[in-house]
Formats: sequence, C-alpha cells, structure tokens
Amino acid sequence: MITRILTKELKSLAAQYRVVTVIGPRQAGKSTICKLAFPEKPLVNLEDPETRALAVYDPKGLLEQHKDGCFIDEIQRVPELLSYIQTIVDRDQKAG
Repeated sequence: MITRILTKELKSLAAQYRVVTVIGPRQAGKSTICKLAFPEKPLVNLEDPETRALAVYDPKGLLEQHKDGCFIDEIQRVPELLSYIQTIVDRDQKAG
C-alpha cells in the first residue's frame, strides 16, 4: 500500500468540518485514502444500483443509516443527495 501524504490533512479537515469533499481524476485513490483515514466509517457507493435507488427514493432513510458518518463514493450519480446532507449539517453543527 502506498503511504498517502494527504491522509493527515484529510483527518485534520474532518476534525474541523462536518463535510469534506475529496475530488480528483478517476482511479486516483480517492476512495482508498478515505478508507485508510477512516476505516471505521462505512462506504456508501452510489455506483451500486440498489444503493443509488435508495439514495434517489429515500435519501433521508439512507442518511439515517449513517448517523455516525460515512463516505459517499460517486455522489455525482445522485446530486440531489447534497441538499439533504446540507440540511443535516445546518441542523447539527458539530464537526466530524
């Protein structure tokens, strides 16, 4: 496994902010760095058709399943989910 320099920075940002976005080109290691930095957080992969359907038809239900946080892969597949995330973040201001 390649040691990722940004892991420390990612953890620092997550301690300060409710939501951190990791962007970059395909196959650059975005999901890998998230898994390494936060192994206790589940991965919600919106490339999976069943998970994507849940995000589309029951976004509140999907996010309720992950009250302690998660990382969402391929969020561009369900951009409407961002409004639900913003509502949660605005309601509860704690970091992490």
